[in-house]
Amino acid sequence: MRKPNYDKFPSTKMEGCLVSGWDSIREILSASFSGSLAADCYTGVYEDEVIAELSKGYDKVINTRDLMKPESEIIAMTAPFMTDDVLFGYLTNLRMPDFFDAEKIVETKSMVAASNEKILVIGAGASLAVPENTPLVYLDMARWEIQQRFRRHEVMGLGVDNRADAVSIQYKRGLFIDWRVLDLYKDKIMDQISFWIDTNDAKTPKMIDRATFFKGMDLTANNPFRVVPFFDPAPWGGQWMKEVCDLDRSQSNYGWCFDCVPEENSLFLEVNGTRFELPSQDLILCRSREVLGEVVEARFGKDFPIRFDFLDTIGGGNLSLQVHPTTQFIHENMGMHYTQDESYYLLDATDDAVVYLGVKTGVDKEAMLADLRAAQRGEIVFDAEKYVNKLHAKKHDHYLIPGGTIHCSGSGSMVLEISATPNIFTFKLWDWQRLGLDGKPRPINVERGSKVIQWNRDTEYVHKHLANVFEPIAEGEGWSEVKTGLHPNEFIETRRTAFTVPVTFQTDGGVQVLNLVDGDEAVVESTDGSFEPFVVHYAETFIIPGSIKEYSIRPCGISEGKECMVVRAYVRFHA
Repeated sequence: MRKPNYDKFPSTKMEGCLVSGWDSIREILSASFSGSLAADCYTGVYEDEVIAELSKGYDKVINTRDLMKPESEIIAMTAPFMTDDVLFGYLTNLRMPDFFDAEKIVETKSMVAASNEKILVIGAGASLAVPENTPLVYLDMARWEIQQRFRRHEVMGLGVDNRADAVSIQYKRGLFIDWRVLDLYKDKIMDQISFWIDTNDAKTPKMIDRATFFKGMDLTANNPFRVVPFFDPAPWGGQWMKEVCDLDRSQSNYGWCFDCVPEENSLFLEVNGTRFELPSQDLILCRSREVLGEVVEARFGKDFPIRFDFLDTIGGGNLSLQVHPTTQFIHENMGMHYTQDESYYLLDATDDAVVYLGVKTGVDKEAMLADLRAAQRGEIVFDAEKYVNKLHAKKHDHYLIPGGTIHCSGSGSMVLEISATPNIFTFKLWDWQRLGLDGKPRPINVERGSKVIQWNRDTEYVHKHLANVFEPIAEGEGWSEVKTGLHPNEFIETRRTAFTVPVTFQTDGGVQVLNLVDGDEAVVESTDGSFEPFVVHYAETFIIPGSIKEYSIRPCGISEGKECMVVRAYVRFHA
């Protein structure tokens, strides 16, 4: 096992204006603004705390929750998007003004404009309730921290007190409704915000000014960068990441690592040596053209379309046997424009590692579905090997999993999952008689799965089109490159490059995501001097923005003169 050198806290290092602590924050705000103030919030902040701290020195405080429609009306309004399903909703078309009582907004705006008092309007949607010239600050919140607060039942949703709901229901409201509404709204008000406040660490709030925020966005959007990875246990979780990523050895396992999901991950701006945390989605909202590149932005708007994450079953168990929806199904039933097409790249594997992929040739469809339903009712133990191909897996294998393909990473695998971004759309078909971390059975979706399983993806199809379909592309002295996927149905192309010498890549104006899948250390360098050298370590995922047209990478440090290997993913626009 390698000595750990994985950086768990990557950041964009910069100089700027940053203060820490409520006393310093209030001092700066008081010196900057003499009158009323709007303090807008993402859901997930500790509202009572921030209101108590920011209200000091104001004559009147207006909580935007008091300006919203009654909770019963909001619940009814959002019901079609929440649906009756325990996991899956429908992506909302609601916008921030839909949550407010229009008369209260007009009254509050007029009152603030006419008053000689110093008024603080605070909460989600605050900018809607104040005159246009009212100074605006924003209390931002990272989604991973929101999810931790969901688990402790500490924070409310947009216009609703859902703290008592199951964590999965809170997350569903966030994913399909609240976060969508808040991100679209934040995108519209970004240019109005004078200060950004980070309360992810509730004990140590921090604030940066507008110039520092946009300087950080510009620096990140024009340099190679990493988002902040987060790690989580799983019912099937393993032990590999504990060692390689230097995680808490006392935890029972780590199954997940999201290390490139900008909608979920955070971004650290390290300002004068102090980390300031904000959602990495902020970068995509305000610098989508620079990060994605014009050609990718034209297709995906402000969605970052490529996801890299880890699935660790080394010393753990099988993932659930599952299937992801087809594009047609997800569009019609969830309101999404593309599905979670994905692939498994094996970063590491034990000698007995396996991957389940596709149905066996000649399988009886109705018999298989009948057995899945019987297993769901607890009547039988589902015999996966009777119906699904079980393939021996080894390090650097790559298995392609377009939507509709039954699949499962077996125990003994360390998977780098390369996929399209939607991240909740897994229809579990069989979970090996296992309970979730909460001690309850995890939701099984045989009926939904039955509507999307592609039965033609059988044994012959898997071996011809999905399992290690490698195609040599080019080679030279000290380097070689192969195309490892993805499937023609998927919009992502993946290439693996092995090198002992510098190799140069072009982005063609589109974002690229890479992982150092072999070798201890490599450095990414600009071919025209437009960015500083960027060092990456084994298993780290990093992003090359579309603003960078060409770059090179070579072994460095303890890997100098040795072979390194990267997997590179980008949006494919032609065959």
